[in-house]
Amino acid sequence: MTSYVENETSITFDFDIKEVLDQVMEQVLAMEDCPYEAQVNLLITDDDGIRGFNREYRQIDAPTDVLSFPMLSFEQEGDFSEAEEQEADCFDPESGELLLGDIIVSASKVYEQALKYGHSEKREFAFLVAHSMLHLCGYDHMEEEAAKEMETKQEQVLNTLGITRDI
Repeated sequence: MTSYVENETSITFDFDIKEVLDQVMEQVLAMEDCPYEAQVNLLITDDDGIRGFNREYRQIDAPTDVLSFPMLSFEQEGDFSEAEEQEADCFDPESGELLLGDIIVSASKVYEQALKYGHSEKREFAFLVAHSMLHLCGYDHMEEEAAKEMETKQEQVLNTLGITRDI
C-alpha cells in the first residue's frame, strides 16, 4: 500500500496526515476485501483551491470539504474484479499496485466542520478520507439506501480505528 500526500497550504494539523490517511486507507481496503496492494494520492488544499477543482470537474462554483477521483469503474461497489479487465489503465507498471485514485481535502473545511460538529480535526479528517476512500471503491450516496450504507461503513472504519467523536 502506498499513499502520496501533498499539502499546498500553510495549514498544519496536530496529527500526522499521512499516518491517518494510511490507517483509514488500510482499514477501508481490508473491509472491502481488496485483493490488491493499492495506491492513493491525497492533496490538501484550502477553500479557494477546492472551489477551483469543484468548479472545473463538477461545475459547482463553491468550496466543498472533499472530492474523490476514482480510477476504476465499478459495476458493483467494492467488486475489484473489474480491475483485471482494465489492467493496463489501473495498475502502476513499476509497483504493480492498483491505482485507486485521488482525494482532495480542504484543510479549511476540516477545521470548520470539526468545530461545527464538536470533535477533533483528526476525526473530521479521518471521516473525510473514509468517505472518499469509499467513493474510490465504487460507493456513492445518490440514493437514500446507498447513503445509509456509506454512512454505516464510514462509522465502522472510524470506530475500528478508535477515531471517535470524543477524541
